[in-house]
Amino acid sequence: MQKSNNYTEIEDFLGDESFRSWILHNTNAQNWEAWTLENSSRAHLVKEARLFLLALKVDETKMLAITVEAALENTWRKIALKKRSKNKNIKISIWKNDWFKWIAAILVLALFFSWSYTNSSFTEDANTVYKKLISENKEGLVEQTNNSDFSQIITLSDGSSVLLQPQSKLSYPKTFVGNERKVYLSGEAFFEISKNPKKPFYVYANEIVTKVVGTSFRISAFENQPNVEVIVRTGKVKVHSNQQATKQSKEEIVLLPNEALRFERETSKFDKITDITADITVKQNIKSIEQLSFEFTDIPVSQIFKTIEQAYHVAVDFPKEKLKNCHLTTSLSDQPLPEKLKIICKSLGNNTSYEMNGNNITIISTGCN
Repeated sequence: MQKSNNYTEIEDFLGDESFRSWILHNTNAQNWEAWTLENSSRAHLVKEARLFLLALKVDETKMLAITVEAALENTWRKIALKKRSKNKNIKISIWKNDWFKWIAAILVLALFFSWSYTNSSFTEDANTVYKKLISENKEGLVEQTNNSDFSQIITLSDGSSVLLQPQSKLSYPKTFVGNERKVYLSGEAFFEISKNPKKPFYVYANEIVTKVVGTSFRISAFENQPNVEVIVRTGKVKVHSNQQATKQSKEEIVLLPNEALRFERETSKFDKITDITADITVKQNIKSIEQLSFEFTDIPVSQIFKTIEQAYHVAVDFPKEKLKNCHLTTSLSDQPLPEKLKIICKSLGNNTSYEMNGNNITIISTGCN
């Protein structure tokens, strides 16, 4: 303990292995506590060094606030008692006391790291499920990851379209084989599924499985979020838990248009939302593709292309002069993007076609009939 008599900076204590062992493992506690109580200025340095050391170790030990408070209580209670015995008439305001401010700061740090740990556990579990599901698929999957700041459109082999949101990834086969169509999502995407009653479509989104035949819906299943959500725009979907991930019974929940389902990861429970406009979280996250109408009555084709651009975050290049007088009356609701484009081109005439390259669409036309 002799060298500690010369300590004048917090760094001196932090570099002392014996001091660190006392704070973190309660080693040689009696000697350190006696030494600390000998001098009030010394006690102040020890206090700050201890708090810094605990703050640095919060993320490694994943302390909760109550753990930090208990670790501090013993020694600082002794210091406070000694101070009161020397001067009983001095009243200290807790809000002006430095040690209280330090403890408050540590508690905030502890709560933050506790929150970070909880969210990281979501990430680890969900990511594990996603990887396991992919590894069990024998079709040979293509994985597309959207690391950009904009939505990306993906066209599947059956004509279905997927609007993949930023920081999301989708795994899917180049060609669907067998009696089922399966894709795997981690993140968020809006699906428009090509109708095929004989070949149902399944979206595996970590802990939940969504089954459809032909409809449009959005799934939000980010790895670091506490909930997974399914929101239906058109048609009907059936949702059940992935038994491999949740160990829950395979109870199916049916969702109709403008209904949603929230899966709580912490409790593994489903919460059905029959009116999405009344749910603040769902309402705030509604995307433009879910709000825009695709029912057109004598509408200029230029306006239809503008609606598609807004909905899918794509760029549509078309011969403006040749199509400036063209109007269409058509219904494009509940259709994947490729089908929408086919209907538009067919309505304009046999001399019209389209090409799609990622988020860029080119309309080739000599004019409308």
